[in-house]
Amino acid sequence: MSASTHWIATACMQSVLERGGNAFDAATAGAFVLHVVEPHLNGPGGDMTALLATAEDPTPVVVMGQGPAPAGASIEHFRAQGLTAVPGTGALAAAVPHAVDAWLLVLEEQGTWELADVLAYAIDCAEDGHPVLARVSAQIRTVARTFTEHWPSSAALWMPDGAPPKPGELLRNPEYAAVLRDLVTAGDDIREGAADEHGAQDGRTARIAAARERWRTGPVARAIAEFVRTPHRHSDGADHAGVLTREDLAGAVARFEPAATLAFRGWTVAKTAAWGQGPALLEALGILDGVPDDQLDPSTERGAHTILEALKLALADRDVHFGDADVDLEQLLRPEHLSARRALLTEEASHQFRPSPLGDGPSALPPLLTDEEHSRLRGDPVDHGGSGEPTVRATGEARGDTCHLDVVDRWGNIISATPSGGWLQSSPTIPGLGFCLGTRLQMMWLDERMPSALRPGRRPRTTLTPTLVLRDGEPVLACGSPGGDQQDQWQLLFLLRVLVGGLELQQAIDAPALHTLSMPGSFWPRTWSPGRAVVEDRLGEEVIAALEARGHEVVRAGDWSLGRLSCVMRDPGTGILRAAANSRGAQGYAAGR
Repeated sequence: MSASTHWIATACMQSVLERGGNAFDAATAGAFVLHVVEPHLNGPGGDMTALLATAEDPTPVVVMGQGPAPAGASIEHFRAQGLTAVPGTGALAAAVPHAVDAWLLVLEEQGTWELADVLAYAIDCAEDGHPVLARVSAQIRTVARTFTEHWPSSAALWMPDGAPPKPGELLRNPEYAAVLRDLVTAGDDIREGAADEHGAQDGRTARIAAARERWRTGPVARAIAEFVRTPHRHSDGADHAGVLTREDLAGAVARFEPAATLAFRGWTVAKTAAWGQGPALLEALGILDGVPDDQLDPSTERGAHTILEALKLALADRDVHFGDADVDLEQLLRPEHLSARRALLTEEASHQFRPSPLGDGPSALPPLLTDEEHSRLRGDPVDHGGSGEPTVRATGEARGDTCHLDVVDRWGNIISATPSGGWLQSSPTIPGLGFCLGTRLQMMWLDERMPSALRPGRRPRTTLTPTLVLRDGEPVLACGSPGGDQQDQWQLLFLLRVLVGGLELQQAIDAPALHTLSMPGSFWPRTWSPGRAVVEDRLGEEVIAALEARGHEVVRAGDWSLGRLSCVMRDPGTGILRAAANSRGAQGYAAGR
């Protein structure tokens, strides 16, 4: 079974499975296709995180594809540029790109196919073209002025005839196809008998290892390091140079890490550690684990209110405590702490920011997020992120978003991955490469007191947050969604509907969605909206009115607008596979047999 946010990626992944590849071959092929067909949502200059488990070892493992801050990305440097926050666009906000190395790591360590066969799908889409999405066309149209006036290399790639491509028109990216072909040729001289000198077990893995090294140290790294030295327009309206160097690109390598887990109603939910936002979902589930089943239906007034309030508490802890630092996740997920957080749930909507103090003394609760500072960050009530597609403001500010894929194969290998960053609108296209850099550093604070403060070599506290669910020690479900701060919120609704409510996968994805904005946004310019809940109108007039009576400031987002989840599921007892994908936007797709 394969599922993703774009039908072409799903079709390519399913093709790999049908031809004998495993889930990791398929996921890697689909991920590189997503670079091409959803360039407004992800790219090779971005990042990814994934959760996987193999048929041989069901222990959930994190694929850490979130690059760190470059050596030159210090708070002092940014302040010297006149900045009080990391910009939302421009190469100064770029973390070291990790997406490509992470996917090649998955293929090298867990896959079975040759790199040339895996990349053939993306090369074909880039060279011969694919029908451009209406959303891609609209995004290019929105930033066309920035392209023509400030980012000419982006205009040359995305507006070759001087205008955005029309929806359905074939869109090509021959430069990126050439980059992928170069990675394939990196291992051409490695034969089966010559593999040992490269430190690999066989010729296939040696060829992939050679491609990884070429990505980090070859022509791509040289082009990036040279290009970012030229100042260009950023979201603050000024021109800055980036700080990425060839040393940064060569030194940062993707890796596997242990997953953080929590037991919930007989299931085990696995997420990234607290360098990402994933454990916020675990904390929310832990808070709700002590709530009766009949109060956990998101489609009811009681359930929606309870879930929103639990999310506010979990996200407050995310914002104050999470980061690439020494996070006491064990204490945050301890039953006694979860019970104390549960006791804060009341019948009324909270408009307060209530993180947990951890430990003793003044360092127990970083003092940054005071009521006074929050009052300066209150957001626009219509800025709710829609279905997870990029939000574009009337001022011309363009945000990016994310894509997602899930795969399970006949043997029981399973993976959930959320690629993102390197959006076509995030920074200027690098000439000769066909892609741009990401802007993940905007999730870091220019405040030394925060665990997620900008520090060289530290990872941004990413919102990329795929999920694996296990039953009796066996992986059974992989799911995830685009959506930034909403990713874990929408996944919480899905998990409650499946694990507690017993809904079928597609029913749970299609059910009315909602989320809270009662926390500082993770992205520039970091607005927040105390007490605000965004809901799909299909939640119903009675439920919406009851939420408002409880004190929620409700923003209606339309009938089918929130969430872009996809998932796959496997019953270890019968071997039966299931999958589902988001119907909103008629773009996501699930397939299998």
